[in-house]
Amino acid sequence: MENFNSKVVCARADALLKSFIPAIQQLCESDLQLPKDQQNPAFHQVLNTLIRGSELVKSCEGISALNVFYRRRYASKILKLDEEINGFIGSIPTQMVLDARNLMAALKEIYKELQPPDGNSTLNTMIQQQMSLGNLSQSTAMEEANQWSSNFPVKSRFYAGLEKPVEELKELLFQSEVSVVGVHCMGGGGKTTLASAICNDPHIKGYFGNVHFITVTQFPNLQGIIETMWEKIVGRKKPEFQNVEDARIQLKQQLFTQSKRTLMILDDVWSRAHLEKLLFEAPGYKTVVTTRDSSTIPQNTCTRLYQLSLLGHEDALSLFCFSAFGQTSISSAADANLVMEVQAECKGLPLALKVIGSSLNGEPHGTWLNAKNKLSQGQSISSYHKEGLFRCLETSIDFLEDVGRECFLDLALFPENKKICADALLDIWVYIRKLKWQDAFIILLELASKNLLNLISSPGSQATISYGNASELYFSQHDVMRDLAIYLGSQNSIVHRKRLFMPRKELSLPGEWEMLNDRPFNAQVVSIHTGSMAENQWYEMDFPETEVLLLHFSASEYFLPPFLKTMKKLKFVMLCNFSSKRTTLKGLDVLPSLTQIRSVRLEKLDAPSILEQIKVMRKLDKLSVSLCEGFGHISTFSNTNLQEFDLDHFSDLEEWPLDICHMPCAQIWSITNCHLVGKLPYDLGNLSSLRMLRLSALPGLKELPASVGKLGQLEFLDISLCEGLKELPEKIGQLQNLKEFDMRECSRLRRLPRSVCGLSSLKHVICDEKIGHQWLRVKASSIPDLRVEIVEPQFTLDWLDD
Repeated sequence: MENFNSKVVCARADALLKSFIPAIQQLCESDLQLPKDQQNPAFHQVLNTLIRGSELVKSCEGISALNVFYRRRYASKILKLDEEINGFIGSIPTQMVLDARNLMAALKEIYKELQPPDGNSTLNTMIQQQMSLGNLSQSTAMEEANQWSSNFPVKSRFYAGLEKPVEELKELLFQSEVSVVGVHCMGGGGKTTLASAICNDPHIKGYFGNVHFITVTQFPNLQGIIETMWEKIVGRKKPEFQNVEDARIQLKQQLFTQSKRTLMILDDVWSRAHLEKLLFEAPGYKTVVTTRDSSTIPQNTCTRLYQLSLLGHEDALSLFCFSAFGQTSISSAADANLVMEVQAECKGLPLALKVIGSSLNGEPHGTWLNAKNKLSQGQSISSYHKEGLFRCLETSIDFLEDVGRECFLDLALFPENKKICADALLDIWVYIRKLKWQDAFIILLELASKNLLNLISSPGSQATISYGNASELYFSQHDVMRDLAIYLGSQNSIVHRKRLFMPRKELSLPGEWEMLNDRPFNAQVVSIHTGSMAENQWYEMDFPETEVLLLHFSASEYFLPPFLKTMKKLKFVMLCNFSSKRTTLKGLDVLPSLTQIRSVRLEKLDAPSILEQIKVMRKLDKLSVSLCEGFGHISTFSNTNLQEFDLDHFSDLEEWPLDICHMPCAQIWSITNCHLVGKLPYDLGNLSSLRMLRLSALPGLKELPASVGKLGQLEFLDISLCEGLKELPEKIGQLQNLKEFDMRECSRLRRLPRSVCGLSSLKHVICDEKIGHQWLRVKASSIPDLRVEIVEPQFTLDWLDD
């Protein structure tokens, strides 16, 4: 299948948009000078449509030919854009009509290119094909899964039913006496979507020179949020604040000093006490707050409340059809009455419309009928009928296989409103759900395609998503969907539940756990989310069946639970610190007794003490360490069974521990975002079983050791963002099994060694334009099946905000 030639067909449309938009902007500016009753709203609608179209055209550029799901979705968006522009032709000046028609012709060309070769193909079909591949080894699964990919996520700019709310909210914000606007409605009602639409509105962007969006959540780190606000508003590195109040005072001083128009959007605020710490008064400074509870917003002459209503019939049907059919109207192949009946049961709740519509995408008539019958048994959805919402949303997972349902319920184990590395979720499914690596990844994509989770690529990563870069993926979940997973996972008594978890962060363990600690807990998975924990704060509990333990905390010091000793079946442990500083762990003497552990994931810890204990675990086959310090201070490091080794964001890593390359079973080695790494171990070639080597974002790395040529089993090599790398070793041509080579943004790498012509198995190279011409010559002379993907630089520091 040939790739969608995005650069050719999108460039013309992009150029036409860039030439067309300024003229419409002038019309809008002139129109705003007229009395309100003489203004023409069509001009502003045209401008909004063109700006949205510009973003859409850019999004189309990277769509893979293999990605049927997203080609269909974007084809539908392009068609809708074309229809909207055609509808506006009668309202724009005659001299602009020709420009508009030229633009429409360019959009039709993109639409034709986006059409999948097989009109009957769907993402579900592709997933079933992938899942039917059967029992594959992990390495083979990686190769097969990389044969197709999905572009996740490009957030939809289809804002159903928000035209009126956006205009009403803008009217409030443009009132000089208003400084705070509170938007409230029930969970899943579209508050965040409305806030996003405000962020992207051209009038808002034009009026406020600075528009910023921050998610607050139920248990926010207030000082951390104010620090983020400082960096976004002030535009320079924050000072060292003593506490929240000190941060407030200094930021307020800066706001008065700068006196520039700024709009701050605070999304998902739960508490008035929290909000009051985040509100500021200054010339030109305004705040939009989204919340479920209107009492969160303080009432005074400078604030306004705006209640976001649920969607009306037409808008609800458009959103539902967009999720179910990829278009804003009922498919001609569907039972129109049945579609409207199912849509009506969603009661206008945007989240329910989106999730249930996606879950029915491509399903037969009988499945639709069953969904309608189940939905009709639920209560009406309102802020006081949470169970009714759960019954409504539960329908969206009825179509999952048993293992898919279990995987969905596992999402409740992770904290709300956090971006979690998808690799951690895959570990649970592989080690505990007994899935093959490939099947676990397919389920991840299926849940994302049905809007049951949000899948996000890390900034600067490849445009496509595949198993090969799964460690670059993060997932998050809408809090209502997370609440559904919690609700469904909490039906049995505490001691008999498969999953024992704390739904929200607490200061200590739940009291009812202590009341039952004289009985064994049968949970297979345990997830605990607290602040700092001392030894005497842990209860004596017995977990004879537990295979997964997730410890989430915010603390400078944290004592591991003594009951770890009772977890004789433990296979996967995740220790994740969410505070701004690294945590020192205590109580490490329990670790040597955990002889069955297969995978360990550590985040934002002082590493040496715990790694000294972990490195002796002989059954450990995967170790992932991120945002830690002190790895280079380990006295020695070798493990005869370690198969996967991941280091990410080590700020102090310069020297390597002795014997670091004595891992004869290692298949995956990943060293990323370690800026002080200047060289790699000379004996890297000792990793003879390695199939995947990721050396990404190592700007201090000057060269690859010559021994890299000894990695005879290597299939995937990533040296992206290694901007200090000046040349490749001649012996790289000895990698006879290398299939994929990612070398994006290696700005100083100007020449390929001649030996690359011998990489006979190489199928795909990702690189910048200047080195891409050399690869094209290699393709022409030696490797005819090679696909050379030339990408634009995407360097970003957005990860610093996480």
